[in-house]
Amino acid sequence: MKAILIPGKGEMQVRDIPVPEPGRGEVLLKIHYAGFCGSDLSTFLGRNPMVSYPVIPGHEIGATVFASGEDVPVHFREGMPCTVNPYTSCGNCSACRNRRSNACRNNQTLGVQRDGAMCEYKAVPWQKVLTDPALTPMNFALVEPMSVGFHAVDRAEVTDSDYVMVIGCGMVGIGAIVRSVLRGSRVIAVDIDEHKLELVRRMGAHYTLNSLTEDFHTRLSEITSGFGPDVVIEAVGAPATYQMAVNEVAFTGRVVCIGYAKSEIAFETKYFVQKEMDIRGSRNATPGDFRAVIEYMKRGDFPVNELISAVCTADEALGRMEDWVKDPGKVFRILVKF
Repeated sequence: MKAILIPGKGEMQVRDIPVPEPGRGEVLLKIHYAGFCGSDLSTFLGRNPMVSYPVIPGHEIGATVFASGEDVPVHFREGMPCTVNPYTSCGNCSACRNRRSNACRNNQTLGVQRDGAMCEYKAVPWQKVLTDPALTPMNFALVEPMSVGFHAVDRAEVTDSDYVMVIGCGMVGIGAIVRSVLRGSRVIAVDIDEHKLELVRRMGAHYTLNSLTEDFHTRLSEITSGFGPDVVIEAVGAPATYQMAVNEVAFTGRVVCIGYAKSEIAFETKYFVQKEMDIRGSRNATPGDFRAVIEYMKRGDFPVNELISAVCTADEALGRMEDWVKDPGKVFRILVKF
């Protein structure tokens, strides 16, 4: 079967590898779509500190059940559309003992620390497979990145009385925007791309701010009556946006960080104390977050086609990745079709 391999920085190949056999407790999936995400781009560029080369990328999965090994529950039937929770947990570290296995110290994510799903077939433990007949494999390929944004809203403990500012309107940021809207908060979406801002307005964002072209601080102050947002979710991973989050959050507000910054960041640490702010990390997602995204998508108004920037074959993937490197801000998701 065909598989995409990233052997090292700046390299991508299509390899022929054996079709796996499902072991005990495993389901063999037919992969229809696998999404390239920001971590895959960082892997390709040699900037992902967690990756183990060579690696088959891909943890955003749209698939159908193809076959089952022994000891798999009978409700897994051939042809069922599904996705995969791509994280592992050791069960022994402090995160696992605190029932937050999504932040397991020894986590190995598909496509990062272990081979992912950019191939024609993938065998996974049945416990990691999420199915729903109402969604297509293409829908399912977008569930994982949305769930990461959903989880950040959970970490922020967003309520219906909050002003929530989400910095970055990529797929993860959109997940944070959608769940904040679902929780009844007033959502302020921030980006430098007008197309993305227009899209999130249609998805429920109450206010949009272009931090490149507008008087950002003044406009934000007007929206929040001078208080600043109660919650800021950072979904970019740049020094400027991290600083923005700390500088603009309200006194006693919550800052939730999703993006990985690639360099050290200097802060006015007096704000940490003066504002008595909470700064929280948000990593991966929980099974509950996945289910919440699936239920949201089943409403039928999720703009799937607008969030897929391109669909390509395995042989076209290198070219698509190189195009993404040239203009990263214009891409939501690139799906590889198998």
